Amino acid sequence: MVEAQATSKYVRTSAQKAGLVLELIRGKDVNHALATLKYTRKAIADDISKLLRSAIANAQQKDGFGGDVDRLFVSACYANQGPSQKRVRPAPMGRAYRVLKRTAHLTVKVSERAEKIAPAAASAAGSTSKPARKARAKKAKE
Repeated sequence: MVEAQATSKYVRTSAQKAGLVLELIRGKDVNHALATLKYTRKAIADDISKLLRSAIANAQQKDGFGGDVDRLFVSACYANQGPSQKRVRPAPMGRAYRVLKRTAHLTVKVSERAEKIAPAAASAAGSTSKPARKARAKKAKE
């Protein structure tokens, strides 16, 4: 199973705002996540979309990748707080207000889903219904 990640640092948004958008794509298939980000009305969605595409490209370059992008899903995504830029805004009577321009470090991890293996066709003896199990148990006692 292939796992890859991409990180974007010092993105000019707060970690809380980015976390709201990242919550929308967590656990989804990459194609569904990209479609969700395309129609999300938040400015950070474009940066997250670019980051997700980078994580997909990183997964494709890894050894052992199956070659099917449709099997990739967003296994983890989070936003950590980065350093804040401190600025000063003029205030009345010669005072000044401090303005914090926040940044965030965004991380997106994608993983490959395990292939689904179909169970073998159940024969009459291998039936799993409750009445069939009772009948088998009764025959086993005799």
